[in-house]
Amino acid sequence: MKLRTELRGTALVIRVEERRIDAAVAIRFKDLMRDLVEARADRIILDLGQVEFLDSSGLGAVVAVRKMLSPGRQLELAAMTPTVARVLALTRMDSVFPLHAQIPDLPGPTAHHAG
Repeated sequence: MKLRTELRGTALVIRVEERRIDAAVAIRFKDLMRDLVEARADRIILDLGQVEFLDSSGLGAVVAVRKMLSPGRQLELAAMTPTVARVLALTRMDSVFPLHAQIPDLPGPTAHHAG
């Protein structure tokens, strides 16, 4: 499971550099995300632009990450592929998470890697 992070102003952008978030990687994804979201960023933006498949285990892991965040912090999803967007719509998670068609325009990045 490869994740790349960029701190942009008060937002932490986490790019999933995998094609799938499924049962095979859901636990590893959640564990990596737990460590990454400890950073003091008000916004956590999960870049799903490379993710072509998200199953129920993967969706459960994303929801679990949302629940890890302290009050006042939120998990936003960005750059969803059509397949992932369809899963979010079918499960009504599109009404739970703030969604962005692309990564919002934020101050300059500082890149890091995890996984």
